[in-house]
Amino acid sequence: MTTDTFAHDMDGHRPIVSRLTTLRAAGNRFPLSVLELGMRVAVGATFFRSGMNKFQSFDTAIELFREEYRLPLLPPEIAATMGTAVELTAPVLLVLGLFARLGAAALLAMTLVIQFLVYPGNWPEHLMWASILAYILTRGPGSLSIDRIIAFNLFGRG
Repeated sequence: MTTDTFAHDMDGHRPIVSRLTTLRAAGNRFPLSVLELGMRVAVGATFFRSGMNKFQSFDTAIELFREEYRLPLLPPEIAATMGTAVELTAPVLLVLGLFARLGAAALLAMTLVIQFLVYPGNWPEHLMWASILAYILTRGPGSLSIDRIIAFNLFGRG
């Protein structure tokens, strides 16, 4: 082998570095807005399903807050009501991208409560939720959102 090996592989094809550069460039052309929408839907669906479960069996939800979740300072009835309300409203805001940062902030706060007060052992799942929610909170919901349409119409920017 010669030093020319880096310019061409054995069959005269482009080296692997060049192929990886091409793949990276193709990946960069994938619309970020689609990824942002996917993140919003994924985390939103997770919380919304949980909220629907609590709503459909609210007595069971109260019992969960009384026996398993045991949040300090809040009576189980109030905690169950607040938790269910947040899990049913914030995901809708998130998925639609309407006041998405507000929805992300509410769900991030809920995620932190779950992590530190309820299920500390489930940190990998909570870290994934928190990362997505922190992205939305700090960067916004992306161009496939009602927030972007409102910003464009009000301020002439996206």
